[in-house]
Amino acid sequence: MSDPFEHHPIPRGALLGLLSLVVISLLAVIIAQAVGYKADQPLPDSIVEQRDLRFSDGVDGVVYVWDASNDLLLDALQPGTENFVRGVLRGLARERRSHALDRAIPFRLARHGDGRLTLEDLATGRRIDLQAFGPTNVGSFRRLLDAQVQSS
Repeated sequence: MSDPFEHHPIPRGALLGLLSLVVISLLAVIIAQAVGYKADQPLPDSIVEQRDLRFSDGVDGVVYVWDASNDLLLDALQPGTENFVRGVLRGLARERRSHALDRAIPFRLARHGDGRLTLEDLATGRRIDLQAFGPTNVGSFRRLLDAQVQSS
């Protein structure tokens, strides 16, 4: 019996390609294990916790924070406090006014799998990565995400 591949050997390029694929796959696994990747962990951009918030102005500069899902009060930001939160909200409100969008549409505050916090304006679709503003400012929004409903 004769060898069926005797006159048709596997092309050298195909062998090198297969070998490269195996080496790259092994390197990817080694690197993933070295940096601590676990298959059961959420993806870095996946949302692991979120809360839809509405904000309203009160008398004497108080800003009320409401849980939009049940319309319950979460916090009352007193004048002169939480300036970062106030500044972010002012910018987003200005954008809504310029497009004549409804103020009642909530904002979505979300914690992602990698620990980042984002604030998304559900009316405009604009998303702000709060990590860019440092841990102190992120803490102001993290507090709103973790806040318990205030009793009336």
